[in-house]
Amino acid sequence: MEFIVNNPSAFHLLWLVGLLAGLGLVRTLAAGRALRRFADQELLGRLVPVRSMSRNVVRLALVVGALVLVVVALADIRWGVRTVEATRRGLDVVFALDVSRSMLAEDASPNRLERAKGLIKDLIDRLPGDRIGLIAFAGDVSVACPLTLNHDAFRMSLDELDVRDATRGGSLLGDAIRRAALSFSDTAPEGKVIVIVSDGEDHGSLPAEAASEARTERGARVFTIGLGDEREGARIPVSEGGTRRYLVSEGTEVWTRMDPRGLTEIAKAGDGAFIPVGTTTADCAAILQGLIVDSERKSVEATLVRQHIPRFQWFAAGAFFLLLLECLVGVRRVRAGGAGPASGPTSGPTSTSGFSAATPTPIAPASRSPA
Repeated sequence: MEFIVNNPSAFHLLWLVGLLAGLGLVRTLAAGRALRRFADQELLGRLVPVRSMSRNVVRLALVVGALVLVVVALADIRWGVRTVEATRRGLDVVFALDVSRSMLAEDASPNRLERAKGLIKDLIDRLPGDRIGLIAFAGDVSVACPLTLNHDAFRMSLDELDVRDATRGGSLLGDAIRRAALSFSDTAPEGKVIVIVSDGEDHGSLPAEAASEARTERGARVFTIGLGDEREGARIPVSEGGTRRYLVSEGTEVWTRMDPRGLTEIAKAGDGAFIPVGTTTADCAAILQGLIVDSERKSVEATLVRQHIPRFQWFAAGAFFLLLLECLVGVRRVRAGGAGPASGPTSGPTSTSGFSAATPTPIAPASRSPA
């Protein structure tokens, strides 16, 4: 029988349970000692209800046992295996984000890079249950996040990207497409998409040829999203020593423009589409959903998955039973004959605590003489 602990770190809470058990026992013993210091056994029998030390210990043991079972339930112990049919939509999307310095241009608000991140986030909100990956490129290419179903991890990787991550200047669109194509493990001509988010600048990496290879060899369609002003362009702000200025090359300020022609050729070669966002705030995610999600998603895949059977509910039920039993255990010792301490005066001495207690004699009220 396969036996696994899905959350073993929960067992660290047993240290806390042990501490609470020790404190409870010390408190119980201290309360008994305090009563014995206050008065002798005969007087205590008259002043306070007859209590049982052993019952207090039993109640403490029941509470501690319930806490231990709660910790075991949190550890999510599983044994036994069942086979279930799992289905998933088979769309894999790899985003290739340009992090070259030209993406700092502010013709798209607040700048091209931040606008690109916002577009990607909007699109992945429309991809629940699909695998997504992230490639960062400039003068070199790196995998920021491999294909994953963990969209939170993808978002963290996306937020951390910055132009400072690029170790080399320039922009190699073709290399980014080739690296993105390697992310796909099969060559089926459906369910695989590469989305290039860039201003289109490239330095001789043959991106159109790379897009064509990705489509024919990996079955991946290539879509391009263009950011930036294609006519006037914008300068590239830089900061040195806390001073803001613009990038200068050979004594002249550098202006960068979006290259719609190159991005269109890439999309055409990759059997995709070019979306010229430019400097607008258009709902690019809705456009991409119609182009990608609705047309490229694979048919539903059904696979048999082996799952370990969770058993936490057994331990949770045991904890509930112990707590219920603790509520039923009283702290007072039962008197001989079944009468409780509040059953009124008795006609003789009692021996429930090991000593005799005299029955109090009622005192008649004094009569008042007439004035």
